[in-house]
Parts: sequence; C-alpha cells; structure tokens
Amino acid sequence: MSERAPTLAVIGGGQLARMMAQPAIALGLPLRLLAEAPGVSAAQVIVDQVVGDYTDLETLRAVTAGCPVVTFDHEHVPTEHLHALEADGIAVRPGPDALVHAQDKAVMRARLAELGVPCPRNAVVATTADVEAFGLPCVLKTTRGGYDGKGVWVVRDLAEATPAFEAAAATGVQILAEELVDFRRELSALVARSPSGQAAAYPVVASTQLDGICHEVIAPAPDLSPALAGEAQQVALRVAGALDVTGILAVELFETADGRILVNELAMRPHNTGHWSQDGAVTSQFENHLRAVMDLPLGSPAPRARWTVMVNILGGPTDTGRLYDGFPHAMARDPHLRVHLYGKDLRPGRKVGHVNAYGDDLDDCLERARHAAAWFRGDLGETSE
Repeated sequence: MSERAPTLAVIGGGQLARMMAQPAIALGLPLRLLAEAPGVSAAQVIVDQVVGDYTDLETLRAVTAGCPVVTFDHEHVPTEHLHALEADGIAVRPGPDALVHAQDKAVMRARLAELGVPCPRNAVVATTADVEAFGLPCVLKTTRGGYDGKGVWVVRDLAEATPAFEAAAATGVQILAEELVDFRRELSALVARSPSGQAAAYPVVASTQLDGICHEVIAPAPDLSPALAGEAQQVALRVAGALDVTGILAVELFETADGRILVNELAMRPHNTGHWSQDGAVTSQFENHLRAVMDLPLGSPAPRARWTVMVNILGGPTDTGRLYDGFPHAMARDPHLRVHLYGKDLRPGRKVGHVNAYGDDLDDCLERARHAAAWFRGDLGETSE
C-alpha cells in the first residue's frame, strides 16, 4: 500500500486549476501543472509546474510523465493528442471521446439529438443563404473555440452573419445556427461522475450573464419547480453517463417562457456556475472533480445553507478596481463574506475573482454579494457603506 497519493497532471493554468489546488492540499494529492506562461493564475500556487504549449504533444508527454491521470482546466487540448496520451497508458479524464462533445458544438448537438435530449433547433450552416433558409432571428456560434460570449453572434438580418463566417474562415471551424430561444432565465445543472459510475448531482442554479460572461449565480434557482429541477438533474446525469464523462459536467440550460428546459452548452470541468459550492456545499465542485478523476468516493453535493449567491468580480472599463486593497472594507462590512481572488491583473471584462454570500435570506445574500463585488471592481465610492 502506498503512503503517498499519485501525482495528478493538470493541463491549463487558469483560475479553475488554481482552485483545484486547495482541496488537493487537503487530500494530500500532488498536482503537476502545465501552464501557458510563467506566473499565470494556477502557476502562483502549484509548485510542480511546466511552462509550455498544450497543443504540443511532446510537451503534454513531458508534463504527464510519471502521472497516472491527467485532467484539464479547459477543453482546448487537441483531441488527437489526448488519444496519444491514452495510448501511452495515461488515464485521460474526461477522456477524448467524451471531451469532444464540449470541444465541438456540432458534435455535441448531433449526439444530444441521438439521446433525445431537448435542445434548441439547430443546423450547421456554410453560407448566408443557409442562414436565410434556417430562419431569422437566430444565433450563430463557432463550433470550436468560443467561450464567455466569444464566437457567438445574435443575427437578426443577413448582414449580421458576415462576421461569423469571416471568423470561421480565419480559424478553420464551422458555424452552427441555433434558434433564438425565448427563455425566462438560464439554469445550470452540475454533476460529478467517477470512472466507476458513481455520480452526484448539485442543486440546479440560476445564472445571469453580463456581456456574455457569467455574472451572478443563485443556488438553488429561486422558484424552480421540483419537477423541473429534477428533470434538469436527470438530463445532466443522463448526459454524463451516455458520454462517459469523468469529473465535473456542467449542463447549461434555458428555462423557456412556456416552462421547458433546453440544453445550451456543456462543460466538462469545474464551471463558473459551480463556484458557489466552495462555500455553499458540503463538498465543492473542485474537490469532487479531483475525487472523480482519481476514482475516489464522491463527497456530498448537499447545500450548507438555504441560499448561496456568487457574484463574479470583473475588471471595469477603467483601472479603478481595488482587489486586495478592497479587503478591509469588504471584510469589515460582512464578516461572513467569502472572497476568492485569482491573482490576475485587472482588465476590462476579465474575471479576476468572485465572492460568495450565504444565509437564510436571499435578498440579503444578493445585496451583500453584489455590494462586495462592486466594491472590488471599483464601482462604489470610498465612503460607500
């Protein structure tokens, strides 16, 4: 019996990898990081690191040498490289045959259709004539590479489709057209799944977007019927099982005006809509992701409080944010507030941290979290209370 845990390789140096480090310390699980550049978010806290290009197979082989398992901070590692790592005997989690459904939206839509999972009407389009035939208004998305609102265009007349096809031509990807859904709000169903098939479902949450970026999350989603919440969790569990996902799967959903749910996106990694779980759940998404990819028994996803609200700290249009300098006010005003900063420089629209507030009163949690995030962002004056 080994006294030490095996080393887990993590590809990608963003804040998701950074936030895996804390539960890894508690579990005694060594991490080895492949960072895109020196000093990126996760590289500030994970000592065992290699700086290199995740699109280079030999770099991937170097960072995974001696590691029985590899997992990811993002979904952008080329699929063929993941198959090569598997051939080398590395357990890739999630595996390439699962991860491709989060990498390629066209592949994802086709597979979900086979499974009978409810989705917006969609089709791959190659020309503006195809878009016209599909019907306007619609949403155009690059099939690969888009995130946080990038690679997405809302098209109400054909002229607005041109930038999408220009982007596709420049990057060699396809364009997916989807119906413009009349939705009431956006939901997210997060599940963890291990290679042995154990699964755990977190409460379904409501999220709001700001300029295409996740801005706020409320856990659980207010006024969501138990039947619809259960359906959302069942969809997530079904997709995780059918695609053989290992780790965290986030299923982003539309709740339509007529009371249905439609799958919007899939993410196979810890997800922004699960950050509330760091302070609001018995076991955070980051710990359960580690447990899952190492095939350890999963922890409880049950909430610790009636409500948890997460608000992202985004860089403002000017360099007026205060980040670490914002601690005295935010902490003194709200001793129960939980602050998570990513070690990133402020840039307009950039995610540089988030705050979590929890309690029995939703309005109070919302006010506390929004005030703190605005304070760190620099939107409130020095004398604001």
